[in-house]
Amino acid sequence: MAQPTTDANGHVDKIHWPSLIAAISAISAVGIAIGLGLPLLSIILEKRGISSTLIGLNAAMAGVASMAAAPITTKIAHDYGVARTMMFAVLVAAVSAIGFFYADAFWMWFPLRFTFHGATTTLFILSEFWINEAAPPRRRGLVLGIYATVLAIGFAIGPLLFSALGSDGVLPFLVGAAIIMLAIIPIFIARNESPVLDTKPDRHFFHYIFLVPTATAAVFAFGAVSAGGLSLFPIYAIRSALTEQQAALLLTVMGIGNMAFQIPLGLYSDKLRDRRPLLTAMAVLGVAGSLALPFLIENWIMMAVVLFFWGGCVSGLYTVGLAHLGSRLSGADLAAANAAFIFCYAVGTVAGPQGIGAAIDIAGNDGFAWALAGFFGFYVLVSICRMLFRSKRS
Repeated sequence: MAQPTTDANGHVDKIHWPSLIAAISAISAVGIAIGLGLPLLSIILEKRGISSTLIGLNAAMAGVASMAAAPITTKIAHDYGVARTMMFAVLVAAVSAIGFFYADAFWMWFPLRFTFHGATTTLFILSEFWINEAAPPRRRGLVLGIYATVLAIGFAIGPLLFSALGSDGVLPFLVGAAIIMLAIIPIFIARNESPVLDTKPDRHFFHYIFLVPTATAAVFAFGAVSAGGLSLFPIYAIRSALTEQQAALLLTVMGIGNMAFQIPLGLYSDKLRDRRPLLTAMAVLGVAGSLALPFLIENWIMMAVVLFFWGGCVSGLYTVGLAHLGSRLSGADLAAANAAFIFCYAVGTVAGPQGIGAAIDIAGNDGFAWALAGFFGFYVLVSICRMLFRSKRS
């Protein structure tokens, strides 16, 4: 298969569907496994009597792994190729997923979290770079909206599988590993269409964190809320007298909200000259939805309605933030910036589970909602400061 054609500026001139389908299919399989694994692992540790703080600490290893993998992923892909690096990462993630079942000691879950999420971080960075490179500038929001929608389908299927498989025995781990291995098929088929990193970025890795701060701050908030919320929501729900199945179904409803909103948000963002006000508006809605949770937890239907809309706002920070990043950079710089983007997401996944878990232990069950609101509020504050800074500079 041939590489997609580009215009005079080096951008693709039309959506290249084979590349797009390959990259999205691969990462969506991983998304299903993660959506299954996060609540599964938390429930197992809860049954073992592990405290919320320690469960959050173990979940935070995902962020540590991502922070370690992000700076080196672009270099590895430059040396060995994008597709080959992705296929190796698939193998590492699948083996690690099986390892959780056979690791009886709690300490063993820390290196397993590290290898599993280090591998999936590599997959996310290179898949999103591939997708951004396959998207023409005028359709970038649409393409990333499609990506986010299909990924959200994966995250929604994951908790649904958890509700069907339960947390007992080896079966949920085998299913998760098998789903991850499916990701290798589309990568192999489209391996000759993967983008080529024939040059290295001009700047140091950490410079890219601050190069497009509105995007990186958005993904930090998303990482904190998504990792902390997905990992600890089952515990929050069970302590609020809901069953495992009800908690899993609420996570599925939130995933459906993610699916419903991402393409409309992407299309709308393509019409904007500046995507930053849209990012701020979604964070404000995130604050409001978080603060409403304690008042709705006893009404399952109302809770489901709020989580449907709230879920769209949460993942919208990622989708629109990634589109904002892609509109500013290209080539090796885009690959490095995408790695920095995932690095900030990883920092959020460390801060989120640990902060939310500690908030539950300190302030009671309502600390879950207050911590979520705090992370959204942080992004609103960053956005306001950026607007004031731009105004003074003008």
